[in-house]
Amino acid sequence: MEKSESIKSIAAALNKAQAEMSGAKKGANNPFFKSSYADLNSVVDAVRIPFCENGLSYSQFPIMEENRVGVETILMHESGEWISSKLLLPCVKQDPQAAGSAITYARRYALQAIAGIPAEDDDGNAATGNQSSKSKQSNQQVNWYNAFENDKQYMLVDIQSGAKTGQQIIDELKSSGFAVSKEIAGKILSLK
Repeated sequence: MEKSESIKSIAAALNKAQAEMSGAKKGANNPFFKSSYADLNSVVDAVRIPFCENGLSYSQFPIMEENRVGVETILMHESGEWISSKLLLPCVKQDPQAAGSAITYARRYALQAIAGIPAEDDDGNAATGNQSSKSKQSNQQVNWYNAFENDKQYMLVDIQSGAKTGQQIIDELKSSGFAVSKEIAGKILSLK
């Protein structure tokens, strides 16, 4: 993180804005994990008015370093104070579509982080293991993941954009309560 010499005014304004912000609404669907999440528009909607009413604004600039792409997010205050942070994601595939997907993904998470927006996303809960162990064990015993052909295109987008690796996808499926056969795991790991 980088910042202006003083952050006294921006800290006070962000404190007031955060008191006014609610979590970003989960209105977009992730058919791959059959869950909903707050898309970039929902995150922007959550910060727009509280930021404006407290003299705050932000800019996000696409950046690329080596095989990583992402954004630099700058939170600014009308006093001239600012805070800046970069979020870079690995890009497995080097093409405009993969870069665009990774940038959108980075914009959403970077803005949520710098604004301090409370958010609960299904994928995040699964990834951090916030599901009871009894529930996970029960689900894994009965729910074999068998929707690979239907979900393949979503997995490819995640892998090609560099947002996830094949192993991360397998781990998220398992954390979501699915048992993954060796055959399906092999298919996921072979996606490029």
